[in-house]
Amino acid sequence: MSQLVASLSLKEFFKSLLTEVTTRQRVSLAEVTEFYLVNLLSEFASTDTLFDREEDGRKAQEPLAVLYHQALQQEREARIRTLRRLGDVSLYTVGFFSGALEGRVVGPDYYIQMGGTAYGQVADLSPAAGFAGVYRELRDKFRAVVEVLEEISARGMVQAGPSGALKVYESWVRTGNDRLERVLVDAGMMPRAKGRLAN
Repeated sequence: MSQLVASLSLKEFFKSLLTEVTTRQRVSLAEVTEFYLVNLLSEFASTDTLFDREEDGRKAQEPLAVLYHQALQQEREARIRTLRRLGDVSLYTVGFFSGALEGRVVGPDYYIQMGGTAYGQVADLSPAAGFAGVYRELRDKFRAVVEVLEEISARGMVQAGPSGALKVYESWVRTGNDRLERVLVDAGMMPRAKGRLAN
């Protein structure tokens, strides 16, 4: 029973945070898309869901190109599942770990392109009465949703303690990202500049 309560609390936490950040960033999402994102965040809160376990017991993420190649070889239902996973993993990875992707051979833009394309294909393959609208909205607003997740990630890191706050600060110094600055100001770690961050 306690596991169920914890799960519900996690979803409530993510729902509250998602509503707060989408409102602040003026990102309008359908209610069913918000529901999808809350479930995605809750599911990927466990790294066992995000990563696959290799034969030697280590956790690793399947390369996006491999997932895409697998999807092309599959029948319709399996293809939908694989493409949805590709979209979900891309969205979560670039939303929560974009700083770690900077300067790598496969950077944030690659994840954004792959994820948006995957969601678009899922929308085309899904029945119109199902979640096709959700996948279409995620395709169309992929970059905006990534920015929402980046802010959610930064807020979580600041709340986690000094080392997380330092990472957010270092990322802000490196990028000058307004969303990161707002997170630091809201946490009382930086003074509010006059005429800025009014939202």
